[in-house]
Amino acid sequence: MSSAKDVEMLDASAPAEANTTAPDQESSPEQPQITVALELELNFASLHKAAANFDNRYITKVFRDLGSLRRKIVTDPTPLASAIVKTYGLEGAVSLRLLQFLPTESVDAAKASNGQSADNTDASLPEINAYLHLLVQLYLLDTNALSQLRDLSTMIVALLKSYNRRSLDFILAKLWFYVARSAELHEELIALRPELLSALRTATLRHDDQTTASLITLILRNYLKSHDISQAANLCEKIVFPANAGAALSARYFYYMSFINAVQLDYSTAHECAIAAVRKAPQTKWAHGFVQEATKLKIIIELLMGDIPELKVFKAANGNFEPYFQVCKAVRLGDIKLFEEVLKKYEETFVKDNLFTLVSRLRQNVIRTGIRTISLSYSKISLKDICIKLHLESEEATEYIVSKAIRDGVIEATVNHEQGYMKSKELLDVYSTKLPQEDFDLRIRFCLSLHTDSVKAMRYPSDDSKNANSDANTESFDDKMGLLQALEDGDLEDFMD
Repeated sequence: MSSAKDVEMLDASAPAEANTTAPDQESSPEQPQITVALELELNFASLHKAAANFDNRYITKVFRDLGSLRRKIVTDPTPLASAIVKTYGLEGAVSLRLLQFLPTESVDAAKASNGQSADNTDASLPEINAYLHLLVQLYLLDTNALSQLRDLSTMIVALLKSYNRRSLDFILAKLWFYVARSAELHEELIALRPELLSALRTATLRHDDQTTASLITLILRNYLKSHDISQAANLCEKIVFPANAGAALSARYFYYMSFINAVQLDYSTAHECAIAAVRKAPQTKWAHGFVQEATKLKIIIELLMGDIPELKVFKAANGNFEPYFQVCKAVRLGDIKLFEEVLKKYEETFVKDNLFTLVSRLRQNVIRTGIRTISLSYSKISLKDICIKLHLESEEATEYIVSKAIRDGVIEATVNHEQGYMKSKELLDVYSTKLPQEDFDLRIRFCLSLHTDSVKAMRYPSDDSKNANSDANTESFDDKMGLLQALEDGDLEDFMD
């Protein structure tokens, strides 16, 4: 028995070694190719279902795996070329237009493997056509072929104007995003602006909420990149952002709204928008950069409002928050000299984050914090001593700043102009002021907003299922009424029959 077992083990191990060596040598180069080709076929099937059922959930399923697919196509674009040749043939107009942007060796391999075969059903489907344009667009962007990307974007803009299908909304929004990205890389923001505004008008008239939301964020980014804050504010006053837009688009819209309101000194609205942007941001590793930018903006807005962010905000955040922590430290201490040192040291970081203007405004907050600290420490102090402690220009400027702080409610004090001193008043109980009520009202509004968003996110049964349920309820009600009538007439046996 032992010898038989030894023979079986040798027979089983020999094919195993052969199976582990030969396929690795033969099929490992082709394995990514087959995987990408199969994935493209599955995506085409999902697009067919989306077009047939008018259900965008199939398109969101395709976009869910778009990140991994684009990384595979960058490594080997041959499956994409094969899909184009298989869909449109070698001599198709769309095929010739798209294949010119792919590498020659990949196109030759695709032609050799597919020949002249073409699927006319796929070729006539706008969803397939737009999706293939999107994949080629992503390939050119990932390979940094910017000149070719500009030419393709021009073709895509003409293509987008010819479609009017609700099953294409998500794909069109994606295409517009990368068209705007191409213009931004080429520094052609103003040239693209008329096309974006025209597309926004068309999408709004067609009630294309997804494309409308995407175009609004793209136009706002276009204005902010060219520092046209007033035009961005005018646009926000005249548009209505779709309530059923995706969470990622909503987060981006609230981020831009927060920045616009902060520049225009409306810090309370800007703070609410910044909180909404952080809350609505996707909880994935690909959104960490956006969350960092929104958190930085939120920190600066809180400082401008006179609040100091908690330490856990900096501990929980991922990224370089050291400059903003030092700014918070300078504002909390009211040290104008330390603030100027921090501003000079991290000026490049603030300029890169596009927050240098807002951070520069914090100088007045640092002075206010210093005045508040002095008012708590001294019951009576001369304006000259305040000027020396806060490193201000003159006593006249100090008197003006102290008077403004008293008028804004930062401190409770009085200024004696003749004798040149500030006298602090006795501190009042915080519960006798409106501060607790304002904080409680802020929490209530946040909870109500969260509840409203949760209700909007719920999915309700379609009209067909509602009609089916109502028919079933009507039949059961008729049966009950018939049973009661039979009991009254004494014909129960006939009813049971």
